[in-house]
Amino acid sequence: MNDDRPVLLETRGTCMHLTLNRPRALNALSHTMVRLLDEALARAEQDEAIHSVLLSGAGDRGLCAGGDIRALHDDARASGRASLEFWRDEYRLNARIARFPKPYVALMDGIVMGGGVGVSAHAGIRVVTERSRVAMPETAIGFVPDVGGTRLLAAAPGELGTHLALTGRSVGAADAILCGLADHHVPARLLPALTEALGETAGPGVSVADIVQRFATQPPVGELAAQHDWIDTCYAADTVEDIIRKLRESGVPAADTAAEELLTKSPLALKVTLAAVRRAARLDSLEAVLDQEFRVSSRAFEHPDFVEGVRARIIDKDNAPQWKPGSLAEVDDREVARFFAPLDPGDPELGLAPEPADTSVGEGRAG
Repeated sequence: MNDDRPVLLETRGTCMHLTLNRPRALNALSHTMVRLLDEALARAEQDEAIHSVLLSGAGDRGLCAGGDIRALHDDARASGRASLEFWRDEYRLNARIARFPKPYVALMDGIVMGGGVGVSAHAGIRVVTERSRVAMPETAIGFVPDVGGTRLLAAAPGELGTHLALTGRSVGAADAILCGLADHHVPARLLPALTEALGETAGPGVSVADIVQRFATQPPVGELAAQHDWIDTCYAADTVEDIIRKLRESGVPAADTAAEELLTKSPLALKVTLAAVRRAARLDSLEAVLDQEFRVSSRAFEHPDFVEGVRARIIDKDNAPQWKPGSLAEVDDREVARFFAPLDPGDPELGLAPEPADTSVGEGRAG
């Protein structure tokens, strides 16, 4: 009989194996799943018999496609608050994963997007396969990268992270490693053997990283290394408008395609995303970035572009969202700044960082 628990937990030797178990929903994260993962990690941290944790996804389509977008959409339409509590717990889980004191191995096989990046790319050991497609595609639905994604993308070489944040494009194994979203490539056919090896041989005095390295191979050739020059040149601009202008003037067909892609995204989400990535680069911890992202997510949740984006891309699938405002020129800089301002008194901050996140930096870079 199939096990319908949303998170499966099995201890193999000294390894706690956690499996996201909603394969028909591409293992999309629910609030219950976030709580179960957090509880399991808290237990593993205290259990001296557990020396490592392994995260994988049920089925063969992907680790996790992100949060349960339909549930978030329905909550937003109903002017609910459940989504804010989901994010509050999810972001705390992301921080726990990043600070987890024992080896945490994430198998980023197949589709890994949004919240799936949050439970994997902060891990100490991140494994991708030839089937991996890693992305933070939020601008397509009127939202902004979260789950610590703005920090991860800000740390990517040059402007690669800015390119991925704004376009929402997915990347394969080689590009995920290049951008610092993953560490090792292991062929998908070897994942069962890797899982078995971690359960059998991981323990005191045994390096989990060395076990993973035994299975690692060179990934298929990526795309971004060859595009680094035009990406760095164009995305170094201070505004989304200037980025698009530089892309169009570059004379590079791939850059022109990127410009056309950007024009299909929510104008407000693009401007807030650029500001979020630039600000994340100036913050000194993941916790400070998550605090900032909680403010941004809370404000994006209230904006009509989120409901409209999910409707157009996921529910009705007409791919014809009616953004408000409808153009970059109509986006008010004060509205962008509001996304980063302290929350209203009735809405408690996330409060992960010891000090409040710096909200004084503008969209442009420091001189």
